[in-house]
Amino acid sequence: MSPLVLGIDVGTTSVKVVIVQKETQLILANQSKDTQANVPSDLGIEGNKQDVPKILSAIHNCVSRLPKDLLRQVESIGICGQMHGMTLWQLPNECSYKDNGVFKLDIDKDKVSNLYTWQDGRCDIDFLNSLPKSKSHLPVHTGFGCATLFWFAKNKPEKLKKYDRCGTVQDLVVSLLCDNDDVKMSSQNAASWGYFLTEPREWDREALEAGGFPMHLLPSEILSPGQVAGTLAHNWFGIPAGVTIGVALGDLQCSVFALLKEPTDAVLNISTSAQLAYVHPTFRPETINESQKIEYFPYFGDKYLAVAASLNGGNTLATFVKSLQQWTLELGFSVPQSKVWDKLIALGKDDSSISDMTIVPTLLGERYAPDQTASVTGITLDTLHLGNIFRALCSGIIKNLHDIMSREELESVGICRIVGNGSGLVRNPVLQKEVSRWYSLPLELGHTGDAALGAALAMFKADE
Repeated sequence: MSPLVLGIDVGTTSVKVVIVQKETQLILANQSKDTQANVPSDLGIEGNKQDVPKILSAIHNCVSRLPKDLLRQVESIGICGQMHGMTLWQLPNECSYKDNGVFKLDIDKDKVSNLYTWQDGRCDIDFLNSLPKSKSHLPVHTGFGCATLFWFAKNKPEKLKKYDRCGTVQDLVVSLLCDNDDVKMSSQNAASWGYFLTEPREWDREALEAGGFPMHLLPSEILSPGQVAGTLAHNWFGIPAGVTIGVALGDLQCSVFALLKEPTDAVLNISTSAQLAYVHPTFRPETINESQKIEYFPYFGDKYLAVAASLNGGNTLATFVKSLQQWTLELGFSVPQSKVWDKLIALGKDDSSISDMTIVPTLLGERYAPDQTASVTGITLDTLHLGNIFRALCSGIIKNLHDIMSREELESVGICRIVGNGSGLVRNPVLQKEVSRWYSLPLELGHTGDAALGAALAMFKADE
């Protein structure tokens, strides 16, 4: 049989794993599990953190449910995960993640911090403006690893003294699987933290040191996407020790990598948040970026992804659904969430629900406008129907993306089609209609596997 690769995606709310056949690039088996890892923050709604052992447990559980005969044939492992977030840990003095001699993907709770995710809002505008200016072409926002570390260095320095290294949660996974002493980070994940110079592939040490940054914690070895970070240290549910493991990658880049069929495609992903991206044919870091809303992240093959990243996607729709549930409960009725979704989609996909109502759905603001709030205009006696409201909300989510990256921007670089992915888009035909309406480009829904598949495919390229 053709060699098999295990792909792992450590997402914001769930973990997905796939086994992919190299020759056919077919997914032979897959599993997923909600991590349920969110934990309350002492900063209230400004903080957003997750329990790392719960995330590791979800990965371990998913792999355990894959067919053992396929796991024994796995020859390499590709891993990606949620970008921007940061976790700290201490190198275990002994193999604390072996249970009765059997390898378990785990780490003692007292040797790892929480994961401070990309949704963390502890770094307000005043704090970000107080930080040293970087020479990187990418801005620094709240929720970015370096910004979060700056915040701890200035507000809770005692927290940093407990640990001796840091990385994204997917970097931690790679370190534990390989039993690496040093943290190896890809240029994709490093760029998502801020203060990273992508062409020399190094941290902006001058700026970081000027601000009193804890430099000793940063990963010192930055690898290109597709490079090998190490080998599996122990047998893992039949996967033999010694198989190669790639350096951890960004989930956005891996989603695009799995979905792109032609260079004239753009990829739209709507799940918790929303991103529209395409591979820019010519961008270099010294290029003048006329739009402060579009950002350019390292991709594969020395290329850059042009990315319109909105904080408001499926989370906005989910908030509306939960609000409807709460209102009906207050009126004395209990309606299952699935029925609310079904009814809203049924009402909203009828084109008669299109109205002059406009909803700006930025409940979470945007990185380029963190203080922006949501609003509704154009309300009349004829527009207060549920179908009108839901259609306007879906339209607002897509218009918000269009305001960041317009149809004209896509056409200027030859984009002819949008490939859609993410549960928020795939399960919602109303959103699909609005994509076609705003962009006037063919929309094709992508296959399953998304980022986990992309992580596996990246290992194929590494092997080549």
